[in-house]
Amino acid sequence: MTDTASGHAEGGAAGAPAPSFSEAPGASGNIHCGRWNAARLISLVYSPVLFVVPLQRHSLLAWVGAGLVYLCFLALYLGLYSLSAPRLKVAALIAISLLAIGYMPFNVEASVFLIYVAANVPYVIGPAGASVASIFAASAVTAAEGALLHQTPWAWAIYSVVMLPVGFTSLLRAVRERGNSRLALAQEQIEHLAQVAERERIARDLHDVLGHTLSLIVLKSELARSLLRTDPQGAHREIAELEQTARKALGEVREAVRGYRSDGLAEELARARQTLSLAGITLECAETLPRIDPVAESVLALVLRESVTNIVRHARAHCCRLSVSVDPGGTALRIEDDGRGGIEHEGNGLRGMRERLATLGGRLAIDSQRGTRLTAQIPAQAAAAQAPA
Repeated sequence: MTDTASGHAEGGAAGAPAPSFSEAPGASGNIHCGRWNAARLISLVYSPVLFVVPLQRHSLLAWVGAGLVYLCFLALYLGLYSLSAPRLKVAALIAISLLAIGYMPFNVEASVFLIYVAANVPYVIGPAGASVASIFAASAVTAAEGALLHQTPWAWAIYSVVMLPVGFTSLLRAVRERGNSRLALAQEQIEHLAQVAERERIARDLHDVLGHTLSLIVLKSELARSLLRTDPQGAHREIAELEQTARKALGEVREAVRGYRSDGLAEELARARQTLSLAGITLECAETLPRIDPVAESVLALVLRESVTNIVRHARAHCCRLSVSVDPGGTALRIEDDGRGGIEHEGNGLRGMRERLATLGGRLAIDSQRGTRLTAQIPAQAAAAQAPA
C-alpha cells in the first residue's frame, strides 16, 4: 500500500458517515424479510469507498479485483435481507466479515464492510451480549490487521472507531424494537385474557339467572299440571304466574347481558323463599338482614341464588337454614339443608361461586357429609377495595 493510496483512504473513511439501518427486528431478534425500502438502498451509498484505492493506483487489476469483491459484498448484503433462516443470516454476516478481512491486505477500504456487519449484528443475533462481543471483535480485527500489515494508522483507525458507535446505535435500536414487539405481544395476550374472562363472566351470569328461573318455571308447570283436573282456577292462577315468571326471566337475561348483577340480598332472599316454598322446602332465616357492603352483597346474592337452585334440583331436602353475619373481619353467608348431601363433583354453579368470591379475595367452604353446609366468606378489606370500581 502506498502512502498516497493511504491518504486517499483517510479521506474516504473520514468523510463517510455511518450507514443507517431502519429495518425493525422481529420478536426473535432477526431482521424482517420484507420488501426493499429506501433506507436499505441509501445505506449502500458508503460502500463504493472501496474503489478509492483502484482510482488512485490507475491499475486495471486493482479495478477488476475491487469490482469482483464489491459484487460479492452486494450479493451477501442483499441475501442478508432476503434469507429467512436465522442461521443463513449469521452465515451471510460471517461471509462479509471474511471477505473484508481477506481483502484488507490489498485494499484497506474493505474495512467498510465490517461497519455493515457491526450495524446488522444486533438485528441478526438476539442476545445483547453476543452482539456487543461481535461489535468489539469487528473493531479489534480491523485494528489488529491494520497494525500487522503496517498500514498507516489513519487508514484503519477511523474504521475501527466508527464501528463502535454504529454498532451500539443499532444495538440500542434493536433492543428498543424488540421490547416494543414483546410489549405488543403482551398487550395482545392481555386483551385475549380479558375477552376470555368476560365470556366466562357472561356465562356465569346466564347460568345463575337461567338456572334459578328455569327451576321455578319447571316447578310452577308441574304444579299447574297437577291442578289442571282438580282445581282449574288454581291451575289458571299458576299459569298466569308462570307467564309473569317467564317475562321476568327475560328481563333478568337482558340485565345479565348488560352486565348488571343482582337487586340485593333482601330481594334475592324473597325469591329464594318463594322458590323453596313451591318445592315444599321450609326456609329458616332471620326476618332482617344486617347491613352489608354493596360489593359483597352483590356477590353473596348470586351465591344464594345458585345455592337455592342446587337445593331445589338435587338436595331432596325438607328444610333449609340461612344466616348472614358481619364482623370486622368480613361478611359470611351460611346456607344449610337437610338433604342427601354427598357432593362428589363440582359443576359450573359451584365453580362460578368460587370464581366470584375469589375476585374479592373470598372463599367457599362446602361440607356435604350430612346434608350440605355451604359457607361463603368475603374479607372486609377486599370488599372495601373493590367498592370504587
